[in-house]
Amino acid sequence: MSSSSTIATREEMKAAKLPLGWRDQCSALLIPLNICRKEKHFLPWECEHERHVYEKCQYDDYMRRMAELSRRKKAEL
Repeated sequence: MSSSSTIATREEMKAAKLPLGWRDQCSALLIPLNICRKEKHFLPWECEHERHVYEKCQYDDYMRRMAELSRRKKAEL
C-alpha cells in the first residue's frame, strides 16, 4: 500500500472532523474506522478489520520514521 493512498486530503479530514493530532500518514484509514465505530456503537469486535488496517499503517509509519532517524544518525558520524 503506497503512502499516498493512506493520506486523506485536508477537505476530507476537515469533513470527518479529525483532530489535528490524528491528521497523519494514516488519516485516510482512520476516517472509515471512526465511521464504523459510530455506526456500530463502539463495539470493539465490530470494526476489527478497519482497526487492524489502521494500526498496521501506524506501525509501518513508525518503523519507517525510526529507520530514517537511524540513517540520519549514521550519516552524522
